[in-house]
Amino acid sequence: MNEIDRISASGRQAAAARNWPQVGACGMEIKRRDPNNPEGPFLLGLAQKAAGRLQAAADYFAAALGIDVARYDAAIELAWQLVLLNRFAEANELLDDYRARLDNSPVYLDLAGQAYTRLGRYDSAWGLYERALQLQPNVEPIEVNMATCAVYLGKTDRAQAIYSKLLKKHPDHQRFHYELAQLARAESDRHVKQMLAVLHRASPDPTRNIFLYYALGKELEDLGRWDESFDYYKRGGDAARSTMDYDVATDVAAIDRIVEVCSADWLVDAPGQARTDSTPIFVVGLPRTGTTLTERIVSSHSQVESIGETQVLHMLLRRASAIESGGELTADVIAAAAKAPADLMAADYMDAVAYRLGAAPFFIDKLPENVLNLGFVAKAWPDAKIVHLRRHPMDACFAMYKQSYFRFAYNLDDLAEYYLAYDRLSRHWRNTLGDRVVELEYEQLVADQEAQTRQLLDRLGLEFEQACLDFDRNVAPVATASSVQVREKAHTRSVNKWKSYAQHLEPLRKRLEAGGVTL
Repeated sequence: MNEIDRISASGRQAAAARNWPQVGACGMEIKRRDPNNPEGPFLLGLAQKAAGRLQAAADYFAAALGIDVARYDAAIELAWQLVLLNRFAEANELLDDYRARLDNSPVYLDLAGQAYTRLGRYDSAWGLYERALQLQPNVEPIEVNMATCAVYLGKTDRAQAIYSKLLKKHPDHQRFHYELAQLARAESDRHVKQMLAVLHRASPDPTRNIFLYYALGKELEDLGRWDESFDYYKRGGDAARSTMDYDVATDVAAIDRIVEVCSADWLVDAPGQARTDSTPIFVVGLPRTGTTLTERIVSSHSQVESIGETQVLHMLLRRASAIESGGELTADVIAAAAKAPADLMAADYMDAVAYRLGAAPFFIDKLPENVLNLGFVAKAWPDAKIVHLRRHPMDACFAMYKQSYFRFAYNLDDLAEYYLAYDRLSRHWRNTLGDRVVELEYEQLVADQEAQTRQLLDRLGLEFEQACLDFDRNVAPVATASSVQVREKAHTRSVNKWKSYAQHLEPLRKRLEAGGVTL
């Protein structure tokens, strides 16, 4: 073994021990001794990756790949950094170029699978996870990644099998219990009893039990044990809220600034963006209001494809504002972004999502939170289609409250203030955008899917196709909280669900009613 090989081995040992300063030191020493050896910048890239310095890590991995194009490890590490830097097209190209070279590397099969998953290419990720586990069975992090991918692909039985297997080895693992609870309706209290036993053994600190609280709330709801269910939902929300430095007033101020800035006069001052080869359909609304169901119905049409939920528009608005906001759309970000050229933003958006587009003339971007961005959508794309899902306010609020995702919905006071702001925004879009927005009522859609689907397709300029009624046969991936539900026919089980919790939700109902919301 020569000296550089010895330093490299030392660096790899340090990486295994997570001794990142030593990894960086080994990389620097190799780089000093032999600037043309790819191992130096590769080790430096690992050290920068561990420090969270995305661009620096990407630069080092790119340097290693530039020295030796055969270094698939550098290529996949670079692709991962590019994903985190929102340079999706570049990451996608790298992954496609190098995936065939990964056949004997479980580590990089798994990392490439994670990168494909972040890019929304779940079918591509699946095969990589399968191969990784063939080479190295029973590696738990890879099994967890595969289970997540299985849910997105509708392989629910496979996901259940993985989580059940993992729980045999780790019976107190709360996140595994939570994920298992989401995969099917509880038909008995067997799993509830298991989770209560876990909770009995768990830390008394509520913030350590958040996932278990939500899992118990969900399964107790399935069993119709409403009071117990709400108690656990409330415990989960209260515990999650206690960990956050969050003020709902910040989100409300951003919404009010949107109403102020995205006025009718502002919209008139549009550049007249030319029609693109593929026309976007933005499906928006509050989370849990039927946006995924609508996406599945429309994307089952032969002329429509879906790119799922993308954060691209949010990302471009933050970039256009040139304001560091920690990723949030604050009032200042909105005001600054409103001064940016809308046509350039549209062009950047199309460039960013191009890797996901096929030959269909229409594509769906289904990020519910784009309801905040409809002014920018309308200004940037005069030809874009917009579908806004509406749901009974109490059902909409409760559906968000009982999830573990939404920072404004962890307690009823925050939720009421956010919903009232959303209601003001909805009225603003109705008055300002008029017929540009197709409003669709969730309750009407599930009660009479065929009539509502025919009307919706007509408003979108699409001919009716039977496949849109048979959306449950659509095999395309779904990466949302509704990924399990939309694999079945439309149903009305969730309509008026809030009434089972009416006593507990009374403070919310009173606050919405006092704020002028029609219930």
